[in-house]
Amino acid sequence: MTRVPIGVWVLGVVSMLMDISSEMIHSLLPLFMVTTLGASAFEVGLVEGLAESTALVVKVFSGALSDYLGRRKALTVLGYAIGAVTKPLFAMAPTMGVVLTARLLDRVGKGVRGAPRDAMIADLAPAHLRGAAFGLRQSLDTVGAFIGPLLAVALMLLWANDFRKVFWMAVIPAVMAVALILIGLREPEHGNRRHVNPIRRDNMRRLGAPYWWVVALGAVCALARFSEAFLVLRARGGIAVALVPLVMVAMNVFYAASAYPFGRLSDRMAHDTLLGLGLVVLIAADLVLAATDHWSVVLAGVGLWGIHMGMTQGLLATMVARAAPPDLRGTAFGFFNLVSGLAILVASAIAGLLWDRLGAESTFHAGAMFCGLALALLAVSRASRSEADSGDQSPTML
Repeated sequence: MTRVPIGVWVLGVVSMLMDISSEMIHSLLPLFMVTTLGASAFEVGLVEGLAESTALVVKVFSGALSDYLGRRKALTVLGYAIGAVTKPLFAMAPTMGVVLTARLLDRVGKGVRGAPRDAMIADLAPAHLRGAAFGLRQSLDTVGAFIGPLLAVALMLLWANDFRKVFWMAVIPAVMAVALILIGLREPEHGNRRHVNPIRRDNMRRLGAPYWWVVALGAVCALARFSEAFLVLRARGGIAVALVPLVMVAMNVFYAASAYPFGRLSDRMAHDTLLGLGLVVLIAADLVLAATDHWSVVLAGVGLWGIHMGMTQGLLATMVARAAPPDLRGTAFGFFNLVSGLAILVASAIAGLLWDRLGAESTFHAGAMFCGLALALLAVSRASRSEADSGDQSPTML
């Protein structure tokens, strides 16, 4: 088999539609919170960190439940449906409390669908195409992530910076995403599985040290890459409010263009080497963004940030899928995302505090420092494996 299965394409298009909806809101939400609701940078960071960590915590339970049931589509549909029905809350929000509630519910939907969807991609794709499959899904997802901000810019210009009207329009692609996954996706057969609790001590031991090492690496990478809301705030200085979402467009163009090629490359290249290169790119992005808020420099920084995402996000998913037993993939993705979610919460809160007290430059310098820590862990990992098995010529990390 040489082609990515059709089910992966369906999941990719569904992700694209939902990301169009989400990014129409999220590309404007930091500015909406600051300019309309009077929030501080710390409050923005706290909302974003709580929202993203909530999604990733929920993935533990949805992933484990999908392993227990032996079925993943129903949970994936439920997650997309929750995301769709929460979109109107953003348009109606009068206070930060309502924004936080909407953001948390929206991310609960993401958490419900995330681990079962990723596990289903691993089920659908043969091992030699798994990196390409995750890269394709991520690339299509990211196409939506730059179409959404483009639509937000156009509608903000059309409607004289009316945030709430734009938020209402975001409901349409979300509903389309739910309809497509209901109609267009057939889940692969899993045979007759016993309904056994996947979160048991013996199953945790089956995940093994290589898997937990990937979890640790993912957490450190999450600390290095705080919420993208701070990219939007960095661009605020020299760009008109209606044009600020173009920052996310630029980042996601680079992300979408790089995710699939790097996903294919990960099927043939050492995973730790590619992850290390991705962290070097993120260090460069942080240093560029710390230098100045001039629009041309910010554009270069977010471009590098997008390339880093394209190099690492599908790669980390591939590493999790390779390290986990097939019947525990949902649980494995869930725990991976739980730990990463806690790291994102910490990183976003730290980023907001540094921004408020020491300025934007300190936020990006701190991100570069965490990247250095992740690179050090990769070096330790490579040295340990070399000592344990100097004859291993495997093209993958694990």
